[in-house]
Amino acid sequence: MARTLTTAEKLDWLQLCRSGGVGPQTFFKLLRRFGSARRALEELPRLAREAGGEERWRRCRRDEVEDELAAIADLGCLLIARDEAGYPRRLAEIADPPPLLIVRGRIELLEEPAIAVVGARNASGNGRMLASSLASELAEAGLLVISGLARGIDTAAHEGALAAGAPTVAVIASGVDVAYPADNAELMERIAETGAIVSERPLGAVPQARHFPRRNRLISGLSLGVVVVEAAPQSGSLITARLAAEQGREVMAVPGSPLDPRHRGTNQLLRDGATLVESATDVLAALGPLVPDPTRTARAGSSEASGGRNAVSAAGARRSGGRAHSHDSSAPLQLPLEPAADGDVIGRVCERLGPEPLLVDELIRQCRASTAEVQRALMELELDGRLERHPGNRVSLAAS
Repeated sequence: MARTLTTAEKLDWLQLCRSGGVGPQTFFKLLRRFGSARRALEELPRLAREAGGEERWRRCRRDEVEDELAAIADLGCLLIARDEAGYPRRLAEIADPPPLLIVRGRIELLEEPAIAVVGARNASGNGRMLASSLASELAEAGLLVISGLARGIDTAAHEGALAAGAPTVAVIASGVDVAYPADNAELMERIAETGAIVSERPLGAVPQARHFPRRNRLISGLSLGVVVVEAAPQSGSLITARLAAEQGREVMAVPGSPLDPRHRGTNQLLRDGATLVESATDVLAALGPLVPDPTRTARAGSSEASGGRNAVSAAGARRSGGRAHSHDSSAPLQLPLEPAADGDVIGRVCERLGPEPLLVDELIRQCRASTAEVQRALMELELDGRLERHPGNRVSLAAS
């Protein structure tokens, strides 16, 4: 039964969580065995000695967690325990929920019907456009868009929701005060203003490779389903999809060209039984009764009663002055996306191109470079035999 932890109890929970060797499953085992976090903390040194791992099971110092709790309050964030009212219901139901969550922003959003949109960091230009369009239309249809603030598809998903005037939630592997990648610091602040930043890690923590799979279970756990737009084999997005399936969430994937390695993971998901989606309408149809009818109207408060296909087409028409959005590469330009870390225009161009043609104007917008710089890069690639030009001022990488 939900309750409110006292400050002392919350410090006990935080101290036990931050102690060495105590992950979510161990935390709850200790809680069940000893009845309280305080009692588990008292027994931890003895358990460590018996297990021969005193260093690994080091008990966190009390003053460290007192400082952390004060810093969380100073930043205006909320620390919420799994046993408390307000802890996200869907997340509490997974096999290994975080004992404590730090939320910067609107925690009440985490109870809304939500969809995760994830994918490749080195996403193609077309993949970014599709992720942005999907997120915008799903947000306007009443779903909360969740992603992981990474480069590529995650960034496009967050930007798409924000462009629709809707909040979005970023679940991250760092502290809620640490933008990763640093390129997304401004985006992180925009998300925090109207949505939420969520993490189980301490303030100031920087992510390491092992933290991302743990973060991914939160993305899927908070959502009704996961849409994977692009993913290479063995990518983190496929881990999110696997976790979603284990948690009983709907797994959806966007099909792509077998010539592009960024689509091999999504195509494999489809072979394994994921639901094929190409539009927001497909996502809503896949979620079906999981999404209550009232959420299928626009967040702007439109009085139109709509569901499924009508909701998506109406949302698209509202955004584009009466014209529903299409999902091909001629879709309206929307969002400024982040530059490649190395600042190399040819590198940015190559990252966004693939076997499928992309409009040159869209390529210029995504690369955040001048028209002249992008055209010079395209000419160099063409002279090297690495570029193909297509009707309608579109380009693609040449087949190797």
